[in-house]
Amino acid sequence: MSAGVPSAPLEAIEAHLLRHAAGRAQDVGLARMLASRACGRGALPPDLGLGAEGLAALLARHFPGFEPGITVSVPRISSSRFDEREELIVLLCEHTRDDSAEHRDIAVIVATACLGNKHLWEDLGLWCRADLTQLLTTSFPTLVGKNVHDMKWKKFLYKQLCEREGLHLCRAPSCAVCPDYAQCFGPEE
Repeated sequence: MSAGVPSAPLEAIEAHLLRHAAGRAQDVGLARMLASRACGRGALPPDLGLGAEGLAALLARHFPGFEPGITVSVPRISSSRFDEREELIVLLCEHTRDDSAEHRDIAVIVATACLGNKHLWEDLGLWCRADLTQLLTTSFPTLVGKNVHDMKWKKFLYKQLCEREGLHLCRAPSCAVCPDYAQCFGPEE
């Protein structure tokens, strides 16, 4: 099965979660992440990076009445990268639609998934890049607006961090003439 194709168990878990959905903007994306995590997919830890209390609050806010009964151990992300994760959280929170807990949680989850080794949508446990774009557009519209050339999201976020620090590691004068252009832009399927 390819990483972006949902399986019957994924779809069943997503459907179960959505029966409890509160009707919030991020319910579908979160249901997909939780379903993927329950099936051992993605790079997120069991608590999505939120801690036990944070995950409980997220579930109560987005899926009231849902009692998680599936526990699958997912490898934890290295603690040596926590500073990097915090920088990503700060970057994302600077671009949230508002100061709600929903958008802050999404920032923490996305930053945690950035520490994985695959495309960001895969590390989040989403089913395609379009799911990720929707998730980011809903919570971080001004940041999404900066990605005018449709750079792959994880590369784009790290490029934003580098630019904040005044680092320009690319040897090419512009992306258009870079020999690695296809690695940063183009399909992720």
